[in-house]
Amino acid sequence: MISKYYFINKFDTNNINNQDKQTAIIYRNYSLNIKNEDLILKIKNHCKKRRIKFYLSNNIKLALKFNLDGAYIPSFNKNTNHLAYSYKKNFDLVGSAHNQKEIRIKERQGVNKIFISSLFKKNKNFLEINKFKLLSKMTRLDVVALGGISKKNLKKLSLLYDPDFAGISYFE
Repeated sequence: MISKYYFINKFDTNNINNQDKQTAIIYRNYSLNIKNEDLILKIKNHCKKRRIKFYLSNNIKLALKFNLDGAYIPSFNKNTNHLAYSYKKNFDLVGSAHNQKEIRIKERQGVNKIFISSLFKKNKNFLEINKFKLLSKMTRLDVVALGGISKKNLKKLSLLYDPDFAGISYFE
């Protein structure tokens, strides 16, 4: 069972090698205009050797083409074209949301889990514990805490009934 999701934007074998099997890697690099298929295959093969699940962000078609473990749909993607695709049995679709409206969009998109942010990171989507709890009760889907989670504030997650979490700084 996956309990942690690590967002990466470059391929670094050391960071991936330091992860346990309860960690899934989500590759998201929105700055690349061209989809670097060779890089995606390298990451896939490395994760497979380490028995770590690998998800691709914002490109479900490519994730299906390369037979990845799943795909991540960011909050700004409101497209539902992927509903016409056929998926393999264990393909996971996860997505992020910042408010109730985006939660409903992710439910319509057919995601298995919703990443709700931002739990600790003080940005325009900052929620903190109580608002996070309220938003997570607005869906029956599994919820993943996202945003500003570090080793320093990891104990605060126990206030959320031991949820899955995602991030970057915790893993580096």
